[in-house]
Amino acid sequence: MSTSLTRPADGLDFTPGGASAPFARRVLRQARFEATIALRNGEQLLLTLLLPALVLVGVTRVTSLDLGSGDRPALALGGVLALAVVSTAFTGQAIGTGFDRRNGVLRLLATSPLGRGGLLAGKVLAVLALVVVQVVVLGALAAALGWSPSGRLVLAVPAVLLGVAAFTALGLLLAGTVRAEGTLAVANFAWVLLLAGGGLVLPSPLSPVTDLLPSGALGTAVREALGAGTLAAGPLVVLAVWAIAGSLACARWFRWE
Repeated sequence: MSTSLTRPADGLDFTPGGASAPFARRVLRQARFEATIALRNGEQLLLTLLLPALVLVGVTRVTSLDLGSGDRPALALGGVLALAVVSTAFTGQAIGTGFDRRNGVLRLLATSPLGRGGLLAGKVLAVLALVVVQVVVLGALAAALGWSPSGRLVLAVPAVLLGVAAFTALGLLLAGTVRAEGTLAVANFAWVLLLAGGGLVLPSPLSPVTDLLPSGALGTAVREALGAGTLAAGPLVVLAVWAIAGSLACARWFRWE
């Protein structure tokens, strides 16, 4: 799975001459830098694209796995998109930020013209950009496996956005409160645990419990959007609650050093 992620110091964006660029431009530059680093990192690509792609092929082809009622390729894609969001927003973000914190990168960026708010905004935008790449790649693979693209994909957007918000907040919370090595272990273990029984890819037999978790809510919402063409209001509310709670906890306990 993933190991420590580091970034070169020359990736920092400081405007010469003492004049800082507009805030929005600084955030976009940081987001582009974060996304580029992730796309160039082999371990990140394994986590965010290769493993979800393998899961998509397996879940689509192994018919003994119960995905629920509906078009199987669509349900499989829905579950794997939920897994992809967790891979990028939680696991990848937690590990990368955790080692940035250990190496002093967060402290340096927090005192730059980018500031703490700009850094966090850049990270969220980078996650969204990576998720778009995941949707395109996994959608193309699902189409090759028999999925028929349709307007139902739009119905999954609210769940994906709330999932990104919730899991990014939780990933940053983990990275900002636990040592980098501990973050690496916890983030990878959580990924495996949520894949196996968190209700992400497959409906969980423990649904009364997993439906209240962000993983179960995200998996259910995206599968229902693609498989049944409906907006699952309950799971969306659960995701919103987790996003708010995670953001508040991150603001309260995140440590920059």
